[in-house]
Amino acid sequence: MLALVIDDSRTARLVIGNMLRELGMEVLSAANGVEGLAQLDRNPDVELILLDWNMPEMNGLDFLKTVRSREAYRHIRILMATSEAHTNQVNEALCAGASEYLMKPFNKDILVAKLNLLDVIPE
Repeated sequence: MLALVIDDSRTARLVIGNMLRELGMEVLSAANGVEGLAQLDRNPDVELILLDWNMPEMNGLDFLKTVRSREAYRHIRILMATSEAHTNQVNEALCAGASEYLMKPFNKDILVAKLNLLDVIPE
């Protein structure tokens, strides 16, 4: 499975990417939503996106809305992985098309639990 990690924190991209690789996934990364869209255009076989909310150039919510507006990308499971924990923000992301919501910080066990909900753990 090909996953895309979009986060403006290089450290977060590395940590999350390593967790996903340990689960057998291939991982691409991007530092903001604009880079994330470019990665999707180059890699149409992405099946999972882990997405931060607060980023420069294009934030996670705008990225999410853009991706969900494109038919070719509607099948992708998008896991918001962010420190934004207000109920209204969680609801806004889910209503905009997020598949699940994960609060930072998290560990591998919590990530695996969310990925199991999305049925994306490789066999």
